[in-house]
Amino acid sequence: MGTALAGIVAVGILLAVIGLVVQFAGISWVDRFMPPVVAGAIVALIGFNLAPAAWGNVEKQPLTAGITLAAVILFSVLFRGFLGRISIFLGVLVGYVAAGIQGQIDWKAVSDAAWVGLPEFHFANFAAPGTWAAIAMFLPVVLVLIAENVGHVRAVATMTDNSVNRQTGRALIADGVSTAIAGTFGGSGTTTYGENIGVMAATRVYSTAAYWVAGIVAILLALSPKIGALFNTIPAGVLGGATTALYGLIGIIGIKIWVDNRVDFSRPVNQYTGAVALVIAIANFTMGWGDFQLTGIVLGAAAALVIYHGGNAIARARKTGADDGGPIPAVGPLGGDPE
Repeated sequence: MGTALAGIVAVGILLAVIGLVVQFAGISWVDRFMPPVVAGAIVALIGFNLAPAAWGNVEKQPLTAGITLAAVILFSVLFRGFLGRISIFLGVLVGYVAAGIQGQIDWKAVSDAAWVGLPEFHFANFAAPGTWAAIAMFLPVVLVLIAENVGHVRAVATMTDNSVNRQTGRALIADGVSTAIAGTFGGSGTTTYGENIGVMAATRVYSTAAYWVAGIVAILLALSPKIGALFNTIPAGVLGGATTALYGLIGIIGIKIWVDNRVDFSRPVNQYTGAVALVIAIANFTMGWGDFQLTGIVLGAAAALVIYHGGNAIARARKTGADDGGPIPAVGPLGGDPE
């Protein structure tokens, strides 16, 4: 876990640095580096690469996992508006109750945990054996965070005002800094969430005050080990059912990037960018040199970038017409400042 936390901190630092570059140099270079066909492939391959992790939990408690997954799907189609958007949360509640009825939940750790506690620092993680190899495996996640942040900022700009796009660099910096802080204190990486963007669209409430309140409440809950122990009582079957939906949705979001941007899959370079990257991730291709190891997410993301840019470079050199002249913006026009 300490090694993983070091990877999270490293990702946060790199993302913040990229945010500084974007803030001062503009965002157009990000579009050229990660056009929709590449961004969609990277997002999709992360979701599909996690599929075995979901199965690992499902097979431990298949009945509970099935109940949880069925509840998630049922609530998503049964309810509209806010309740429909929290269908995964409602499904987890149903699965948790089902697990409790089957005696699969142990609350002893909750009763033993303190009500108030401070997080532990993890500054020594970078010195742990194998840490730098793990960090190399984490860093490609930055590509996903860039694509996600850029897309979500543009989505908000589409709903509000195009000038919001000028804050993309700040969004990347904030995400990077918060991720580094979270890893330092033993937490998971932070990120933007499409669900929040959806709630804004449904409620038409765009006030940042709502996120200030949510953030403060989350910090206060994090200072209670008892709350953390309560979350840790969630059985494997519930996690398996929920993550089956969640990981699949991550994959679908990547595919949606292709659809929304009308990616032309009649072009061979686009075909192989998506096809090779997804197969590498789903099969979890692995390459290792001693303690240094690259897994499916890293190799798949690298393959998508190399195939797209390498293929287009060759096509331009041979004048075969494969280059499409640049990417289509991920979500809405940039507008406003030419940056």
